[in-house]
Amino acid sequence: MLTKFETKSNRVKGLSFHSKRPWILASLHSGVIQLWDYRMGTLIDRFDEHDGPVRGVHFHKSQPLFVSGGDDYKIKVWNYKTCRCLFTLLGHLDYIRTVQFHHEHPWIVSASDDQTIRIWNWQSRTCISVLTGHNHYVMCASFHPKEDLVVSASLDQTVRVWDISALKKKTASPGDDLLRLSQMNTDLFGGVDAVVKYVLEGHDRGVNWAAFHPTLPLIVSGADDRQVKLWRMNDTKAWEVDTLRGHMNNVSCVMFHTKQEIIVSNSEDKSIRVWDATKRTGIQTFRREHDRFWVLASHPEMNLLAAGHDSGMIVFKLERERPAFAVSNDILFYTKERFLRFYEFSSQRDTQVIPIRRPGSTSLNQSPKTLSYSPTENAVLICSDVDGGSYELYVIPKDSAGRVDHAQEAKRGSGGSAVFVARNRFAVLDKSSNQVLVKNLKNEIVKKSGLPFAADAIFYAGTGNLLCRAEDRVYIFDLQQRLVLGELQTPFIKYVVWSNDMESVALLSKHAILIASKNLVHKCTIHETIRVKSGAWDDNGVFIYTTLNHIKYCLPNGDTGIVRTLDVPIYITKVTGNTIFCLDRDGKSRAIVIDATEYIFKLSLLKKRYDHVMSMIRNSQLCGQAMIAYLQQKGFPEVALHFVKDERTRFNLALESGNIQIAVASAKEIDEKDHWYRLGVEALRQGNAGIVEYAYQRTKNFERLSFLYLITGNIDKLTKMLKIAEVKNDVMGQFHNALYLGDVRERVKILENAGHLHLAYTAASVHGLQDVAERLAAELGDSVPSLPDGKRPSLVMPPMPVMCGGDWPLLRVMKGIFEGGLDNVGKGIADEDEEDVEGDWGEELDMVDANGLTNGDVTAIVEDGEAGEENEEEGGWDLEDLELPPEAETPRASVSSRQTVFVAPSPGTPVSQIWIQKSSLAAEHAAAGNFETAMRLLNRQLGIRNFAPLRSMFLDLHGGSHSYLRAFSSAPVISLAVERGWSESATPNVRGPPAVIYSFSQLEEKLRAGYRATTAGKFTEALRLFLSVLHTIPLIVVESRREVDEVKELIIIVKEYVLGLQMEVRRREIKDNPVRQQELAAYFTHCNLQVPHLRLALLNAINVCYRARNLATAANFARRLLETNPTIENQAKTARQVLQAAERNMTDVAELNYDFRNPFVVCGATYVPIYRGQKHVSCPFCSSQFVPSQEGQLCGVCDLAVVGADASGLLCSPSQVR
Repeated sequence: MLTKFETKSNRVKGLSFHSKRPWILASLHSGVIQLWDYRMGTLIDRFDEHDGPVRGVHFHKSQPLFVSGGDDYKIKVWNYKTCRCLFTLLGHLDYIRTVQFHHEHPWIVSASDDQTIRIWNWQSRTCISVLTGHNHYVMCASFHPKEDLVVSASLDQTVRVWDISALKKKTASPGDDLLRLSQMNTDLFGGVDAVVKYVLEGHDRGVNWAAFHPTLPLIVSGADDRQVKLWRMNDTKAWEVDTLRGHMNNVSCVMFHTKQEIIVSNSEDKSIRVWDATKRTGIQTFRREHDRFWVLASHPEMNLLAAGHDSGMIVFKLERERPAFAVSNDILFYTKERFLRFYEFSSQRDTQVIPIRRPGSTSLNQSPKTLSYSPTENAVLICSDVDGGSYELYVIPKDSAGRVDHAQEAKRGSGGSAVFVARNRFAVLDKSSNQVLVKNLKNEIVKKSGLPFAADAIFYAGTGNLLCRAEDRVYIFDLQQRLVLGELQTPFIKYVVWSNDMESVALLSKHAILIASKNLVHKCTIHETIRVKSGAWDDNGVFIYTTLNHIKYCLPNGDTGIVRTLDVPIYITKVTGNTIFCLDRDGKSRAIVIDATEYIFKLSLLKKRYDHVMSMIRNSQLCGQAMIAYLQQKGFPEVALHFVKDERTRFNLALESGNIQIAVASAKEIDEKDHWYRLGVEALRQGNAGIVEYAYQRTKNFERLSFLYLITGNIDKLTKMLKIAEVKNDVMGQFHNALYLGDVRERVKILENAGHLHLAYTAASVHGLQDVAERLAAELGDSVPSLPDGKRPSLVMPPMPVMCGGDWPLLRVMKGIFEGGLDNVGKGIADEDEEDVEGDWGEELDMVDANGLTNGDVTAIVEDGEAGEENEEEGGWDLEDLELPPEAETPRASVSSRQTVFVAPSPGTPVSQIWIQKSSLAAEHAAAGNFETAMRLLNRQLGIRNFAPLRSMFLDLHGGSHSYLRAFSSAPVISLAVERGWSESATPNVRGPPAVIYSFSQLEEKLRAGYRATTAGKFTEALRLFLSVLHTIPLIVVESRREVDEVKELIIIVKEYVLGLQMEVRRREIKDNPVRQQELAAYFTHCNLQVPHLRLALLNAINVCYRARNLATAANFARRLLETNPTIENQAKTARQVLQAAERNMTDVAELNYDFRNPFVVCGATYVPIYRGQKHVSCPFCSSQFVPSQEGQLCGVCDLAVVGADASGLLCSPSQVR
């Protein structure tokens, strides 16, 4: 059983499939009717007007109706589009068990516990016939799918077949007099509309269900005697054919399968059983743990069944319908029924090749699952689930183009899956031993390869390679070398589709598609809510795939879209151009023509093939919000512009693409304040002062205009703005403009006119306008403000602008492919030299002088203002007339005379990005400021996890590889990249690697300083210096291979000192454990130190052990010290004295964990010896060794890496990468 959908609900008593849509009705014991979409797995609607359980429900074949019958004695007819009950049919006097629409006539048949069957006309809403005869509850009644018969089952232990042909004649409009006469007689004297044709007796208990065969004169019934009976009928009689026994409890429902010769029954024994209708034997049984089954339904057109049980329902298929197929160049081999067929794509010729064995076993799902084809040998491998998984090998005769009737004897074998891996070799997966067996065409084993992982299926992956599926991942396995070439974590993969060039692979699972390279490097993943069914690659590298109801595409970057919808699922075999070849569920080959424009357009954009994009825009009908949104999202607003007619959308796209001219045109059409403001912001960003000015004028934004004139140094326009403010009687605006102009007299005048005499006097006095100051002092009299003493006044003057005049200078750039070629698209203008324009270079841009640009508005206002001043005596200010005119001449943006669109240059790649693009050196990534990738590299190369000690070095590297310049006081600081090995003669366009502040010579200097500190006994200082060297090494860059070896050698030297000094510092901290003190002193002597330091360590160990009276151990150290030939006489003398003392008493007071005869290294965390042959783990960076329990901990020596981590090794030179 292949479960497709499952619900959890109250007990399901009635089920009905919709004939066209993927819907199913479930009527529940609780009185609710649920409408489910079994394909999406969603509840669409619920209808709950019945009072009590609803036992019967049925969809109409063509109308948007369904009927339901319940324990409230009511039959309700519903319209599922309007989601309401249309009417109720009343007449039954007890529970209604089943209801069903007639396939042609407007009739409903219903069965009830009132012992009757009723036939209703749902158009006239009346009962047209009552069928009486049963003497117990009628459990079900249904129309024959073709003839005028009704079958019913009752608890009176009988099945009845009723003839309703008279009812058909009665309802037909009488065509001749004879019929009319008989109709009249019937109406006058009463006539029987339906008569009992047969009464089938044979069950020992009440019969729960009876059903007709869709085509043959057969009936099947199921009863409380736990038996399923098969009956045959002819024109005169009906008789029992056979009894099917096996159910352990009452049989609730039974039916014939619509497509196959099988009977399906379910029962209160919690099982569904499948029977062979011809052999009358059981094929398969499906059980549930806790739920009794009550009802079955079959889809009228598809191979789907549904069963209702105590806690919901399941929709299921008995067998998979996917035909097994294999494609090789222009041909397709596939299986249909019991034949292998051949289809040629170019000629669309379909022929039968050879018969293949029909499985002898009676169970389901024995049809071929996969098919593999070897074109050179013309051999076919067919795998199925027979005998727990087996394969059959057929070699197709060369002359088998016609029909071959005799079945060829196949070579067989058992195995989970089998696939050709070479011309005459195929691989078979043996799951029991987890081996791949390679066999020849004689079915003999040639080679066995054990797999290093537990595989449950194998697929083809190129000659000699297999793609193996494990539980949660897939592997590429090379059979020759027995190596895993790649692996990828995936959901459970069902199908594998390789691209034509074998460079990409699509891995299809139930609800996802993973696209990966041939070595299983992940590219993208697509998730689908509806089940994925099949897929194939087209010639452009686009993956076309199908779900249950769509054909879709996936671009190489993971973008997906719908090509078209499907009525029924198909299995794609090949995609050529805009034709999709596929197999349907009936095994028929079909060719579907699709419109590939959308995905080819997106692919051309993705691959930057703009000439294709251009021609597609010109010639196709691409449009729609989805396409515009896609272009915007992908950073092509200038392309989207050519699809859009709506002015607001055009305006937004023009701003996004920086196309000021189109934005101005759209803003004029829209003419809203918000749009002018946004246009002004964008124009200001581009430095197009003329458009900014025009936008501000349109919105009468005088404050912004004044400030614009200030920063562009346009004093004339500022003077006019002052007059406009005066005309508008805007005192604050007047003052601001006077301040911007640096006009003190005007400011004093404004303050005086506004009545601020004190401020006016102060301003005049400070700025040395004595005549005005005296006049104001006279007016103020006694209240003259006093000025502060000792202060030196200064004149506030506007700063000089960085750039006077018009627009900012613009680069001369190449026109975008779209701008040059698309200016006239959609405007009906035939450009004569269109071909030339497409690839044209934009002419040198004309720089427009701001003075020549604008100010139709401003000048008009000023002239009006001046006229007003002359006629001042005659009347007051008429301010309404002095508003700016609504329309002004649009200034032309600075563009070439020939073209109307300017494309800003795209910013170049930042130097820091160039540095990291080709570098695998962590130091260079840190210098570029990309700390995250630097940390990732160090983690991968050296297993480093603790980056705290490296933080300051990262910052120093970044700071040291950049220099900073100040341009203007108002401009931001300019960052300059400092390159390693730069010279005057270097090519300016080729970037060198970053300068790195740490060098190997610095480390050598620090190493010598560490040696000196060790000799002087400054252990803490020495430890700090050595650790500093160790921490700097991951961020060092050297040039030659020889230097790389020196750096690696330096790690070992420094590591030994760090470990030894850590033990010595620890020893000095221990006060109360003389044994541990002696052990640490002893271990220190086994670190790989310079000879002078080794002598000091040995002398130290002699002193510690001698004081603790461990004379034998002290003597060993003394002997080792003398072997180094000490140059300092005092050291040799001490050693000899200790030896003499020990010879008299060669004993140890305390036993130490120390055996000098057995070579060992010291654990860097626990400071205990790890003797040769004992298990240990290492630090991937400093190579210190540790006891196994330290695995996964931070290294105690270098304090950077994780002990036992996987790492690729130190990378500190470009020479290692080349």
